Amino acid sequence: MEIIGYFASLVIGISLGLIGGGGSILTVPVLVYLMGVDPVSATAYSLFIVGLTSLVGAWPKYRQGQVNLKTAIIFGTPSIVAVYATRKFIIPAIPDQLFSMEGWVMTKPLMMMLLFAVLMVAASISMIRGGNGAETSGAPVEQRFNYPLILLEGTVVGMLTGLVGAGGGFLIIPALVILSKLPMKQAVGTSLLIIAAKSLFGFTGDLSHMQMDWNLLLSVSALAIAGIFVGDALSKKVDGDKLRKGFGWFVLVMGIYIIIQQLQSLN
Repeated sequence: MEIIGYFASLVIGISLGLIGGGGSILTVPVLVYLMGVDPVSATAYSLFIVGLTSLVGAWPKYRQGQVNLKTAIIFGTPSIVAVYATRKFIIPAIPDQLFSMEGWVMTKPLMMMLLFAVLMVAASISMIRGGNGAETSGAPVEQRFNYPLILLEGTVVGMLTGLVGAGGGFLIIPALVILSKLPMKQAVGTSLLIIAAKSLFGFTGDLSHMQMDWNLLLSVSALAIAGIFVGDALSKKVDGDKLRKGFGWFVLVMGIYIIIQQLQSLN
């Protein structure tokens, strides 16, 4: 299974390079089901893998002028604060057993996997439907920041990232388009930088109370980074909309499978 897991690590990067997101939603299932990592640790590992891969992927986007640094700072700051606080204080404070009812026990790992699976379903619907409202060409639109909504959205995305270890690109990209008036290509590049910053900062919140398997982390990260360059090259030749929808259906099936499997484990 580990060999399949390392192959899937390449897919994580390829997805990020192709469509600017989606790969991070695979990281936790890959770590849990293929690498044998427990769900709580997997969310921390995912932050490092996704953060480092996104940071490498953001560099060529920046050189191509597809990263808006002002937007990244405005949106990313509340996200970074929220994800760090979630990993540092909220996750350790959640009890291992939340509640029990008629023989059903809701544990911390089970809750996190169910929450993650629900997020996968939401992400898949977003990818299948598409339609972020962005135009990839045309005259530039004057930026007018809706600061209260950006602050709220950044905080919510940061907390979700902290809880489930996913980058949240499917939430960030539409927000950047709608709230910051960015063209789609800039939204994708800026999203990668935001994901990198908040994921890596969030990961530091786990260092004081969690043992890390650095060999696994660095191996998976290296493969994901290789994948992001493959994905970036393929993105110039493949229809991104069709890929996004196809990947969305795949994520939807995976999300439903995880929900069913976790609910069955309650019995």
